[in-house]
Amino acid sequence: MPRKRVYRSKKKLGQAPGTVVYTGDRLKDELDLVVFEYNKDTCIEKNLKSVEESFNLKHTDTITWLNLNGLNHVKDIEKLGYHFGFHPLVLEDIVNIAQRPKVDEYDDYIFVVLKMLNYTQTQQLESEQISFIIGKNYVISFQEAENDVFDTVRNRLRHAVGRIRQMHADYLLYALIDTVIDHYFGIIETLGDKIEDLESAIFSGEIDKSAGRTIQDLKREVLRVRRTILPIREVINKVEKSHHALIQKQTTTYFKDINDHISQVSENIEIYREMIWSLMEMYMTTINNKMNEIMKVLTIMASIFIPLTFITGVYGMNFHNIPELHYKNGYYVVWVTMAIIVIAMLWYFRRKKWL
Repeated sequence: MPRKRVYRSKKKLGQAPGTVVYTGDRLKDELDLVVFEYNKDTCIEKNLKSVEESFNLKHTDTITWLNLNGLNHVKDIEKLGYHFGFHPLVLEDIVNIAQRPKVDEYDDYIFVVLKMLNYTQTQQLESEQISFIIGKNYVISFQEAENDVFDTVRNRLRHAVGRIRQMHADYLLYALIDTVIDHYFGIIETLGDKIEDLESAIFSGEIDKSAGRTIQDLKREVLRVRRTILPIREVINKVEKSHHALIQKQTTTYFKDINDHISQVSENIEIYREMIWSLMEMYMTTINNKMNEIMKVLTIMASIFIPLTFITGVYGMNFHNIPELHYKNGYYVVWVTMAIIVIAMLWYFRRKKWL
């Protein structure tokens, strides 16, 4: 059964700019707030019970990463935004999950929107919007659901792996974005395996009526990944070339590395896009070939029966003056004649390699 398209923009029709309305459908009963406070010597991880507990994180001496799960808790997001001084349009974009990946620079913070992609257990492609706000000594991330790809970053913070605890908040932002981009490689790999498996099935003739639907589903997945990835290049380029005080010059080198990863992912998705079109053409060709084989068999059968029908039609007429009707062995002669015609036609068709 085809999935019904959901028009999320209807939830915001007629609303004033800056109105905070969650446009998604992932509803969490409780708001999850997890904070990491760290420097090169220590790292403290704790769960917050309310958004008010995060208000003192803006002016600490450590670097702070606050991760918020549950965009349906718009009131808490508004409280957090008003305390930190975020623009109402930023709060609106955080909970409007139809946002295109982008970056907006303000005087004392930078707002970044990305998309996280993930395959479910039923191999359905899911997209989740994630937003980042980086300030002088903090990064706040906003997610729809609990599942994310940031466990490696958390472990690096806990165990002081690499240089992450020695750098500023802009490096933390880089680490989080880099993890999202790296996860795209797993998505691309899974997508490539599905395309190659289908290609092998079509080549071997092991296809059924659902193959056409499978190709269309893969085509939609490729386009969805493509729509997610292409705008990210603009985001990374803008951050890399930014002269904002929050982005240090030494960190721009790492964002260049992300740009290389985006280019690699984009090249792969363009290849898979071409492969999908080729699979569709191959599938249609296979269907046409099968139809041609069926038509060839039916045509041969019809060709064989044309002379037989003619003979039986002639001697099936109800005229009295048909000499052959009075032959003693006429019935057997007709059968032998028709058998010879059938054998001769089959021999001719095989000689012409039509059989």
